[in-house]
Amino acid sequence: MQITIPIGIGLFLILYLYNSFSDEQLAETKSYFSKANYSYVILAVILNFFSHLTRAVRWNLMLEPMGYRAKLANNFMAISVAYLFNLLIPRSGEVSRAIVLDKYEKVPFQKGFGSIISERIVDLFFLMSFTSLALILEYETLYDYLLNLFSSGFLRKLLVLFLVIAIAAGSYIYFSRKRINQKVRTFVSGLKEGLLCVLRMRRKSAFIFQSFLIWILYVTAFYVAVQALPETSALPLGTVIIAFVVGGLTITFTNSGFGSYPFAMAAVLSIFGISKTIGVTFGWIVWISNTLTSILLGVLSLIFLPVYNKKS
Repeated sequence: MQITIPIGIGLFLILYLYNSFSDEQLAETKSYFSKANYSYVILAVILNFFSHLTRAVRWNLMLEPMGYRAKLANNFMAISVAYLFNLLIPRSGEVSRAIVLDKYEKVPFQKGFGSIISERIVDLFFLMSFTSLALILEYETLYDYLLNLFSSGFLRKLLVLFLVIAIAAGSYIYFSRKRINQKVRTFVSGLKEGLLCVLRMRRKSAFIFQSFLIWILYVTAFYVAVQALPETSALPLGTVIIAFVVGGLTITFTNSGFGSYPFAMAAVLSIFGISKTIGVTFGWIVWISNTLTSILLGVLSLIFLPVYNKKS
């Protein structure tokens, strides 16, 4: 189910987009692919490569308090394998990373997996920060867009309803003793423990710097990719960040955005006056380049991990 449902949704979105295009729109999309400047795409891939390398360096900062220091090459290859596995099963990469580290660096699976979960908590914080920044930068455009869809009264009622549901759900989870709610409370407690683990880290300043560097490289790579098409090259920073956040969410909650990434790019860019054909083209260019890179690095890592660690 974890494989078939995301792939099925991705295929449905691909077919939906294809069938919604006229022959003229399909020809237009093909022309955008042919005139794209792929030098920017290659540069974006290189920047993403360095973000993965920085993530491998940062991982050791999380392992040090537990008494471990893995080889940088093994960290990088474990991360590359994780991205490869995420293409098939959403979020399975965390497990594969911990398994690789256990096998080749003798870091117990539970400890390695715990460090990865703590890392994901930090990533979630940065994603939420970029989301907030994007909403601030493009507040008027997004508000006007919503007003065109719904009345201001409806939006106020929707906001009040959301707050009521959030408060009621939080209160129910906090006071309830049912098993499912105990699991939610345990999960929240785990998030808190993960953040405290980061705060207790010996080299916090290095960790914070590398975390910022990883996400700056992500955003910069996306901004560089935006320059590949003349029609998207003039997009303001706020729009770029919103598209980046939406794309990141599709990658997080699906099998690396298969089908959903270009669909999401077309949807979010249309809010800012970019045609659906351009949005879909841009989405496919970014997704294909990132996916091919993940496959290449992941497969090479699976091949070279036993070779690199042959002596040990």
